[in-house]
Amino acid sequence: MKNIDNFYQERKKNIDAMTSDASLSSVGLDFLCDTAKYNYCYNFDWMSRPIIQYPQDIVAFQEIVWKVKPDLIIEMGVARGGSLIFSASLLAMLDLCEHGEVKLTPRTDKPRRVLGVDIDIRSHNLDALKAHPLYSRLSLIEGSSIDRDVIQKVKEIAKDYNNILVCLDSNHTHDHVIAELDAYSSLTSPGSYCIVFDTVIEDMPIEMHNNRHWGAGNSPKTAVKEFINKNSEFKIDKSIQDKILITAAPDGYLKRVK
Repeated sequence: MKNIDNFYQERKKNIDAMTSDASLSSVGLDFLCDTAKYNYCYNFDWMSRPIIQYPQDIVAFQEIVWKVKPDLIIEMGVARGGSLIFSASLLAMLDLCEHGEVKLTPRTDKPRRVLGVDIDIRSHNLDALKAHPLYSRLSLIEGSSIDRDVIQKVKEIAKDYNNILVCLDSNHTHDHVIAELDAYSSLTSPGSYCIVFDTVIEDMPIEMHNNRHWGAGNSPKTAVKEFINKNSEFKIDKSIQDKILITAAPDGYLKRVK
C-alpha cells in the first residue's frame, strides 16, 4: 500500500472518530454562535476583497472545485465580491493546471467564468470588482435571484456551459431559498454541487436573528429539508461538514447524484 493511501485511511479514521464524538459538534456550533456576535466571518479577504465566509468553508469549497472542475460557478449573493474573486481565482488555477500557463483572463476557446447575481450591486463594490485583475472572469446580473427575468438570464448564460456548480447565499428566508432551489438546482451538473449557505441559522438561538426576516423555522436549512424530501436527484454530502466541524452550511452541501 502506498504511503498516501495510509495517510487517507488514517484521516478517515480520525474523521469517523470526530463524527462519533457528540461533544465536538456542540463545540463547533458554540464557536459559530460565540463569534457571530463579533461578525467573525467578516475578518477575511481573498485577493483584497472581503469574502465573508468561515475559513473552514473556504477550504471545503476549494476542495469541491478541484474535484468537480466546473466551467461555470453561479453565485446568488455578491456582497463585497470576495466570494466571486475566490471562485474566479480557483477557475484560473484550473486553467493553469490544464494548459500549463497562467491566464488570469479567460481562455478564448471556452472560458471558465463566475456568474454573480445580487438584488443590489452597490457602485463602490462594482468599482472595486472592475479594478480587480480577475474581473474579466466575472459576469454580473443585478436583480432578485427569484425574479422570472433574472432566472431566464441565468439559464441563458448557463446553456453555454457543460459543468456547473451553484452557490446560494442571498436572502436566507425559507421561501426565498426554496424558490432559488426550484429555479437553479437543475443547472447543477451531475456529480457537482448546489451549496446552500447559512443553513446554520436553523441551529442558532432564535434571538440571534431577531432583527432579520429569517430565523429558526424559517431558514435555508428548512428549505433544504423541503427540497431534499421532494427531489431524489440530490443528497446531502455530510462528509464535508463531518471533517470541517465548523461550518455555516451544515446539511447545505448538496451533491447532485442523478
